[in-house]
Amino acid sequence: MTAAPHLVVFTGSGISVESGIKTFRASDGLWEEYPVEEVATPEGWRHDPERVLGFYNQRREQIRRAKPNAAHKALAALEQDGFKVSVVTQNIDDLHERAGSRNVMHLHGEILKARSSVDPRLRYPLTKGGIALGDVCDKGSQLRPDVVWFGESVPLFEDACEIASQADFFLVVGTSLAVMPAASLLSYIELDTPCALVDPDADALTPPGVLAINTTAGEGVPALVNQWRKQGNLMLP
Repeated sequence: MTAAPHLVVFTGSGISVESGIKTFRASDGLWEEYPVEEVATPEGWRHDPERVLGFYNQRREQIRRAKPNAAHKALAALEQDGFKVSVVTQNIDDLHERAGSRNVMHLHGEILKARSSVDPRLRYPLTKGGIALGDVCDKGSQLRPDVVWFGESVPLFEDACEIASQADFFLVVGTSLAVMPAASLLSYIELDTPCALVDPDADALTPPGVLAINTTAGEGVPALVNQWRKQGNLMLP
């Protein structure tokens, strides 16, 4: 029996922009009017945990209100057609899952979960509400957002590299390929594996050997998926 074609998709904040979720870091160094260093670093957490919790509580509600867009839905539809689709995302939202994707790895964590500040193995779903000072884990330690901050390691990176190495086609969507170590995933795909980047600034962002598709995720991803579904493979025309 022939194995299903395996698409590995590496997504960044650009795929969620069309769902109303702002990109992580703007050119002015602010994230929704907050200095990134104050709300997305271990130092910011130690200095003012209440502010950090409040910021993520606001973001969490924004993400709960957002809906998957055409790009998220197209990837889920490809999987439903029998293709093997593995999503490795830098995003902390759950839009891939809500669209129907079943194999999603969150390199930078998940905002709809809390975790212990002393034992990262202790994670708790946040089906509603947020995290407040005084909310503690089973070991009695303050809960924090289950996200990877600047200056922290990326625990799932090695697993993501293994997934990338198994790709029949590697698709990059909505990321500048500037955030390390995630951006180095490209170096783990096989040399003959075709690769494309979908982004409005793809020409400026695309490394040598990668096809640049200069358009939004909401236009570019469905177009590719429709082509692959008709062909029954992951080849480009």
